[in-house]
Amino acid sequence: MKTAGDGPPLVYFHAAAGLRWDDFLDGLARHFTVHAPELPGTGDSDPHDIYQVDSLWDLVLIMGDVLDALGLRDVPLVGHSFGAMLAAEVAAHWPERFSRLVLISPIGLWRQERPVTNWMSVPIQDLPRLMFRDLSAPAVQRLLALPQDQEEMQMAQAKLVWALGCSGKFVWPIPDKGLKKRLHRVRVPTLLVWGREDAVVPAEYAQDFAAYIQGARTLVVDGAGHVPQLEKLDQVLPAVLEFLRG
Repeated sequence: MKTAGDGPPLVYFHAAAGLRWDDFLDGLARHFTVHAPELPGTGDSDPHDIYQVDSLWDLVLIMGDVLDALGLRDVPLVGHSFGAMLAAEVAAHWPERFSRLVLISPIGLWRQERPVTNWMSVPIQDLPRLMFRDLSAPAVQRLLALPQDQEEMQMAQAKLVWALGCSGKFVWPIPDKGLKKRLHRVRVPTLLVWGREDAVVPAEYAQDFAAYIQGARTLVVDGAGHVPQLEKLDQVLPAVLEFLRG
């Protein structure tokens, strides 16, 4: 768990590659106290912790326990990619816990004619070009910067691969675990954010999520891929903050 910021509480669920405190989270933390739980086995936790989590439902319950331990209710919830799928699951099971929901490039649905890309099979050196449409964005450059020390760089890459394996346990081989049957239970104001050129989860999926979540609003960002909150930070962060403020 990482916590930072000043203001009312907000919960953030990270993507499949683990929690990286990036410029988007910095922006949120200027207005909220951001609580970002980490997937068991990733980050600074014991890598073997992931073996205690058998299913996606177990993971949903763990996140519920985390919220209970923090005493958080009626708070906004933000998630990205894998974390957005998890956020949707948690919000569907406990809609009364949250005030607003922001789903950025969520996985969790499946179109046979436009399948979600299997990022687990992509070589690590090719992941940036899959994830980002605009690699030149300053926030992206800062995220992708590797440590100068060779040993630290190898450790960072090992943690990335391990985090992908930990999250992959809950979505491989097809990231469709029946979420569409539960999305109607999401009863809080919801904002969907998508990069128009997302090469992982095509932007057409925004329509599907919007159809299942009553009243959901959609922001499709031109010139962005799977991580629009960094590629187009100056556009996405203000839109998210405006939505969260109601």
